[in-house]
Amino acid sequence: MKETNSIDSIRQQIDDIDQQLLYLLNERMELVKRIGELKQSSNTAIYRPEREKAILDRLNQVSEGRLTTQAIEAIFLEIFAVSRNIELPEKVAYLGPEGSFTHQAAEARFGAMSDYIPLKNIQSVFDAVVTHRTRFGIIPVENNQEGIVNETINLLSENDIQIVAEIPMPIHLAFASQEERLSNVKKVYSKDIAFRQCSNFIEDYLSSEVELIPVDSTSTAARLAAAERGTASVCAHIAAKMYDLPVLFENIEDSSDNYTRFLIISQNFKNDRSGNDKTTVLAKISAEPGSLATFLQEFYEANINLVKIESYPAKKGKNFSYWFLLEFEGHVDDPNVVKVMQKNEPIIKWLGSYPKLC
Repeated sequence: MKETNSIDSIRQQIDDIDQQLLYLLNERMELVKRIGELKQSSNTAIYRPEREKAILDRLNQVSEGRLTTQAIEAIFLEIFAVSRNIELPEKVAYLGPEGSFTHQAAEARFGAMSDYIPLKNIQSVFDAVVTHRTRFGIIPVENNQEGIVNETINLLSENDIQIVAEIPMPIHLAFASQEERLSNVKKVYSKDIAFRQCSNFIEDYLSSEVELIPVDSTSTAARLAAAERGTASVCAHIAAKMYDLPVLFENIEDSSDNYTRFLIISQNFKNDRSGNDKTTVLAKISAEPGSLATFLQEFYEANINLVKIESYPAKKGKNFSYWFLLEFEGHVDDPNVVKVMQKNEPIIKWLGSYPKLC
């Protein structure tokens, strides 16, 4: 008779639980399929960030086991992604190439099964969404080390596009190579900015004789290193995995506080209120003295907390004016926000209200 605490016995218990999980997940997907059929008939959006956030918040509140908040999120975001593909498969465009950090951000929200289209530039991602070639697009909007991505803001001002969600993601770089010993590495491929962000590691670990070769992306670096002995790459973990390139060192970036914020964009999309939302707008303010101060005072009087304000010269129009990117806490349907938006309707462009993640 086997001991109940033997390794074989515990493994059998795990197998039994896995079978129960599979049964329950299949039951969940049957319900998801039914919801998908109802949504198709009513033309309701498949991706609902506020609904997913509510589920995660509820699960974190009731969890009493060993699963951390991060673990619960990782497991259920993948379940959500599989569910969406069963409801109605969606094409997702992102700033490529494959193995880029934008690709990693896309998979973090849409899972590994989605139909992804990597595109060469941010303009192409917007074009794919505007022309309905894809339902969603993923683009970077800012990095806390390098600042705002001006092209993204310009394209948001020029297109009828909504922000569906934000994806704050820590940027971790890996040193990946077929070589097991650093002494065998003679060349390292990466993007120039990645070399700059890992300067301490390069100085401490690599010989001065090692050649640093800049390429167009960190995923290209991984591909080149995978095909050539005596080389390595500084790349994202997803790129190393994609090219079966062993990772020798993780998290080699100089700063542990390196984050990029990505946006999910779509057309004709509006989230319901989640209770903890952020709204992004563009406001075209004239250069007349006091115009900006008067405008911002209205947010203060409405008890709306501004979390970001950035200025950009407006490209169109005879009179010199600025676009101001504003982000504030709250949803466009909140009563205090409605008043400010209605009063300034001629100069405000609403870009989206979505669950606040950063």
